[in-house]
Amino acid sequence: MTSMSYVHQTSNCFSTAIGFNGLNQDVFNKFLEETRPALEKLRQQYADKSLPFLQLSERTDDLDVLYSVAARYREQFKHVVVLGIGGSSLGGRAICRLADTSVGPCTEAPKLHFYDNVDPNSISYMLHALPLEQTGFVAISKSGTTAETVTNFLVCLEAVSKLVGKDKLAEHFTAISEPGENILRRLAIRNDILVLDHDPRIGGRFSVLSLVGLLPAMILGLGVEELRAGAASVLDPVLKGEDPRNIEAAVGAAIAAGLATEKNILSTIIMPYIDRLEEFALWFRQLWAESLGKQGKGTTPINALGTVDQHSQLQLYLDGPNDKMFTIILMPTAGKGPLIDPIFANDDALEHIAGKSVGDLMDAEQWGTVKALIRNNKPTRVIQLDRLNETTLGALMMHFMLETIITAHLFSVDPYSQPAVEEGKRLVRQFLSGEES
Repeated sequence: MTSMSYVHQTSNCFSTAIGFNGLNQDVFNKFLEETRPALEKLRQQYADKSLPFLQLSERTDDLDVLYSVAARYREQFKHVVVLGIGGSSLGGRAICRLADTSVGPCTEAPKLHFYDNVDPNSISYMLHALPLEQTGFVAISKSGTTAETVTNFLVCLEAVSKLVGKDKLAEHFTAISEPGENILRRLAIRNDILVLDHDPRIGGRFSVLSLVGLLPAMILGLGVEELRAGAASVLDPVLKGEDPRNIEAAVGAAIAAGLATEKNILSTIIMPYIDRLEEFALWFRQLWAESLGKQGKGTTPINALGTVDQHSQLQLYLDGPNDKMFTIILMPTAGKGPLIDPIFANDDALEHIAGKSVGDLMDAEQWGTVKALIRNNKPTRVIQLDRLNETTLGALMMHFMLETIITAHLFSVDPYSQPAVEEGKRLVRQFLSGEES
């Protein structure tokens, strides 16, 4: 099936294409029919605004204040550090990779650094390596109580305060948390730091189209209106009540649930052949794992990157257990990139690449992997992009948020809760307070 931003090819997930390992068409039809209540519930939640992330794709009223903050960061700082973890970090990282290559940002903008872990070596190195007088910080925690984020925030507050003084501290920081009483908000207000409100009804892993993902993107100069427009294009057929067969996210959910149930396919590999989607795969991994992994249900998401993981994982994928579904994301690369000059590739062993482009090699690699998976009877879908930009990325993000929610319905689990994670947070507090030994 085709949307305005991508082509969703699923035929090679079925037994008619790959034999025994594929999904039986009757089973697929059964699961696809069972997506109807989930789609109807999404329409109801959109209408009554009880699931507000669905409205984000069409909102513009929340952007002016973000543009103002982003403009100040762009003008004032050479570096910006985003402090968050999980949904407060992964979505922003995924979007910002559109503008940030491995050698730095492509635009005239500050260099963004995302710090989510509390590895003491990493945070210490950052505080010593960056020019803190020229560095801004954005601390993001929906609850305002996330231990890792609050810890990094406190450490950065102290380090910057020593250099610029407490009276100028507020110029370097912005906090994002839900309204109400919480420690991050209290610390920010105590230091006269601007606090932006995180909608408490939007869970972290579904917050990528909110200020959590948009503010870092704006700092880099990315088009957030286009991001939301791409998301809206994928949501639109759901809201119009189209048949599930015409809704890519419903088709994907029916395939995932059907393969898990009928074929015991309990791992899902997402493998983009685009460096700028490496963080997108990490974002998807959290979305899928935390939303579906409950009550013994769910499938395990595994992120990979082509061509890198052809040399580290493909042996297992092709010749290992038949317990995996594959999603390959690619786009045309033939003829693109630097040419391999025959003068330097003057060797019989290099005859096949002499005169070709780097993009020619990538094109052969990505389609070679797809064909190898299919020939080895592995359930494989391909998401093909014409190009990668804000609109395309927004469409992909909405697709996978909807696919996750619909799959949760098929597994009969709540996609928005995370009870096991909350237990882990409670135990962390007990260890730190000495209550656990």
